[in-house]
Amino acid sequence: MRTEALARLAGERVDHRFKGLPPDADGLTVGELAAQRRNLFRPADGFTTPVLALSAERLEHNLALMETYTARHGLAFAPHGKTSMAPRLFQRQIEHGAWGITLAVPHQVRVAREFGVQRIFLANEVVDAAALRWIAGELAADPGFRFICYVDSVRGVELMDAALGDTGRPLDVVIELGAGDGARTGVRTEADARAVADAVARTRTLRLVGVAGYEAQVPGADTELVREWLERLVALAVEFDKAGRFAGAGEIVVSAGGSEWFDAVADVLARIPGLSLPVLKLLRSGAYVSHDDVHYRRLTPFNRVPAEGALEPAFRLWAQVVSRPSADQAFLNAGKRDAAYDLDLPVAHVVRRDGTERPATGIEVSALSDQHLWLRTAPDADVEVGDWIGLGLSHPCTSFDKWQLIPVAEADGTVVDYIRTFF
Repeated sequence: MRTEALARLAGERVDHRFKGLPPDADGLTVGELAAQRRNLFRPADGFTTPVLALSAERLEHNLALMETYTARHGLAFAPHGKTSMAPRLFQRQIEHGAWGITLAVPHQVRVAREFGVQRIFLANEVVDAAALRWIAGELAADPGFRFICYVDSVRGVELMDAALGDTGRPLDVVIELGAGDGARTGVRTEADARAVADAVARTRTLRLVGVAGYEAQVPGADTELVREWLERLVALAVEFDKAGRFAGAGEIVVSAGGSEWFDAVADVLARIPGLSLPVLKLLRSGAYVSHDDVHYRRLTPFNRVPAEGALEPAFRLWAQVVSRPSADQAFLNAGKRDAAYDLDLPVAHVVRRDGTERPATGIEVSALSDQHLWLRTAPDADVEVGDWIGLGLSHPCTSFDKWQLIPVAEADGTVVDYIRTFF
């Protein structure tokens, strides 16, 4: 990655754009603020609520765990960058062995390229002519840049070919196998896949290098259905290889894997038979980097394979009690603008008062307004106006996107770094 671009992040000035940071830090650079090692919980250090923080220790644990897991299973790893859209985390993921970064839309590719990501897997179709011409320009200007994206229709291939014209080296594509009727994008049948492959072969602008898809979209997904779909994906790769459809590819890409079924992906891809070219078995799980306290904590494959380790939820949203209007209600100064709520409500974990932290006994999150979080409190709940409540979140992808600059704090609250996001 580009060290000078990453260094510019440390040189950015702290100001009103960044929620939760100390008001007296205005004008400091991010690097200067990090060097001060202020503490989230020390009043004199000035952090305001609500403030979202990442655990330094848990973040490192999760990065190391997936590095070990993918190496053990012979998988290349391109974690989905749309989760965080944070170049500093992209850098750390690559330092922890990632092959590259997965992204979802061309704007995200522009962010990654600005910071020098050299291998990008775009897990989506691209038919936007302006975006395709920009990608072609990146490929032409940088021989070391590897870019792969989905195709799933003859019409899409024709639009890509028309947009690319005579722009240099071919753009690598993989055919997306849909997860079933009623699922998201992707060809629905092997016959459709062959038709799309034929269309790619008729172009000079595209090169077919593999097959891919997203197993979590399998309708009614369970272990058996997910494995059946993965076996279809592998069989399609084998068929296309025998037919010579990957000639000139250099390697055959077979890619799958969100954050719910990567154990099945590892198992099925391990059984890919010998093909005519080396196989890049590319896993794309992204939520692992912060994990979460509800959705992925419940669905993580590590629950099925506990001997392989366990991810740890790294996010903690701190909000303050601003109103206690009745014995069974309290309200925090955080809401939908601050906390993910698309899958599950936040979970109250701890209460801080006068420097002491204790479990949030008898406290339940019942609703979110735009700028308020509703608490239902039991008779034994010890909650006062002014208390800080530490909340666990569900769904990392809609947690990162609400915060432009996120403190990374050690267990005692000392902030050692800041993560800049670009959504």
